[in-house]
Amino acid sequence: MTRMKCTIAYDGTHFSGYQIQPKGRTVQEELENTLKKLHRGREVKIVASGRTDAGVHAKGQVIHFDTDLNIPEEKWPIAMNSLLADDISVLDSAMVDSNFHARFDVVGKEYRYYVYFSKKRDPFKRNYATNFPFLVDIDAIREAMGHLLGTHDFTSFCSAKTEVEDKVRTIQEIDILEENGMLVFRFMGNGFLYNMVRIITGTLLEVGTGDRNPKSIPEILARKDRIYAGKTAPAQGLYLWKVFY
Repeated sequence: MTRMKCTIAYDGTHFSGYQIQPKGRTVQEELENTLKKLHRGREVKIVASGRTDAGVHAKGQVIHFDTDLNIPEEKWPIAMNSLLADDISVLDSAMVDSNFHARFDVVGKEYRYYVYFSKKRDPFKRNYATNFPFLVDIDAIREAMGHLLGTHDFTSFCSAKTEVEDKVRTIQEIDILEENGMLVFRFMGNGFLYNMVRIITGTLLEVGTGDRNPKSIPEILARKDRIYAGKTAPAQGLYLWKVFY
């Protein structure tokens, strides 16, 4: 058996998230169905670096699976993409050691969140960026970001549905970029909790409008309670950008 590592991109608009579930189309199901066809009806399970929610996109999701097919490593994207729907694509592939694990070997991830500022909603951006109709103070947002850098207990910035007990994570880089008239919130860290990036983004936008003081971030962290942070930003602006091993 050969273990393959693949980098996957997908438009999350018409997916009910990454993980297989009783109802709804999922990324995992699409990929496993494709591999089943290539393996002539045999089930092939895949493991991903982590889950993404309904509507969330990925530029660099990573999966692994084991196969007995004699397909050259560079040909896997061609073979899989010939069977996959247009909203999901295998970008590259490589044979890896049998001990490689797409989830447990992760040392960091990068997420990006796209926001466009307009009083009028743009129907052509609605699935790929979040509309925010208010002006924001970028300097205030950057000040707030500085308080999030480093290692903290991010209980206040994750969903109450988060199942993991250890909520300590390290954010190594956090910044704002400008791209095609939009603001892009960029986060790099050793791991992220359920809805963590979306809650941080929603909180930073509230800082930007003056509804929160940037100096309030340390207190929010110290409270360790979700009710003290801002609203959860919508799913469609979020992208899993890159996974590091």
